[in-house]
Parts: sequence; C-alpha cells; structure tokens
Amino acid sequence: MTDPSMAGPLSGRRALVTGAARGIGAACAKALAGAGAAVHLADILTPDETARAITDAGGKALATRCDVADPQSIEALFAAQRDAFGGLDIAVTAAGILTEARVTETSVEAFDRIVAVNLRGTFLIAREAARLMTQDGPPAPGMGRIITISSELAHLGRADFSAYCATKAGVVGLTKSLARELAPGILVNSVAPGPVDTAMLSLEAMSPEWREKETDIPLKRVGTVQEIAATVRFLAGPEATFFTGQTISPNGGAAMA
Repeated sequence: MTDPSMAGPLSGRRALVTGAARGIGAACAKALAGAGAAVHLADILTPDETARAITDAGGKALATRCDVADPQSIEALFAAQRDAFGGLDIAVTAAGILTEARVTETSVEAFDRIVAVNLRGTFLIAREAARLMTQDGPPAPGMGRIITISSELAHLGRADFSAYCATKAGVVGLTKSLARELAPGILVNSVAPGPVDTAMLSLEAMSPEWREKETDIPLKRVGTVQEIAATVRFLAGPEATFFTGQTISPNGGAAMA
C-alpha cells in the first residue's frame, strides 16, 4: 500500500480539521490524508476512530479533544499542532452545531452557545491558524489555506433556524474579510453545503415531511459527506491557487448564485 503521506498532491502539507470525529469534518480529514497531508483531527468528541481509519490506510494522523468555543482548549490544540507537526499549512473549520427553534422560543443561552461554536469558534481557529502559518514570516503566495464551513442557509435563511443561519452568514463575512487581510500568502475560502446526510441532518431519523422538504431541490436528493469533502480537498490543493474570498456551495441546486 502506498503511504499517502509520501505521495499525492498534498504530500508534505500539514492540515488541521475541526469537527473531525464524524460527518463532514471526518470526511474532510480522510480526503486530505488520502491526498497526502498529515492531518491533525480535533473535536469535542475524541476523534480517535477517524484517526485510526487514516493511519490504517497508511496516512499520518493525530487526534486531539478540543472545544472550539473554549479559547484555552484552542490554545492547547495549537500547542499540540506545533509540537507534532512544527507548523500548519491547511486549516478546515468544520465544527458546528444546529439549534431548531422559533425565534420567540430561542433563549439567550442557546443563541450564545451556537454563536460561540459556529462563529466565534471559526474566528478563533482561523486566528490561531494565521498566527501559526506566519510564525516564520509571510508564507509564499497561496501556500497557506484556511477553509471555513458555512451553509447554503447563510444565503437562503430558514424559519426556526435563525440562530444557525445568522452564524453561518457571519462565517461567510468573516471569510471574505480574512481573505483580503491575509492575501497573498494565505488563501481563505468557504464551503457552504446544502442538505447533507449527517448525524445533524439524518435521513434515517427524518420524518417523511422533512425528507420531502430537504429533497425538494433540482437534484432531488441530499448530498454526501464525500461530496463536500471533495470540494474542501480542491480548495486545499494546487488547483485552487486563484481562489480566495469565495464561497463554493455544493448544494444540489438548493441555492443558485
């Protein structure tokens, strides 16, 4: 078996993926490792299973438990990154939570928590990633990559999802600002998935009414985590050197720019 860390378009690159225990984050970590990157997996759930899948396939992976809403936890995460890999080339902010409630029933505590994870967590990871990527001076143009995970609902909005949609719209705005600030050394882009079959939006647990709503899009189905990870892999790779400040939305036609 060929060791992915020794070959592939991301050979020699060092990646960090949050939300990597399952779902989109786990798929992104596997896709980057499959392309040759050494991958640091972070999640509030210990992402050991994803790390084992990568190492069993011949890749290099490190798993660290991290709450992206906690600055001290993020500080420890990046200390582990420096110790294990010496630096960072690619950061993917896939950690996120979702709350479904009417705005009149949304507590301040629930709103603050989703902001802390989805938006502040993205900011903190991106900030520390930028600091580590520039620790030895500005990287060569396009050598650093920060890829945020937003949502097509940032553009569409949805009833009963106001807090979630607000955070994901904030991620899009943050991405554009960071892209302007960190260019040309670091390229910053966002991936905004449409409906995807994950634990957060499970087809098996979905009522027939919700399943019909989620698949009432041009492609008539929800996406897979592998399809989202492929978009992240593209933005992390050598083909995406003229992309920054962009939001790419693999969504089956749910939202069209």
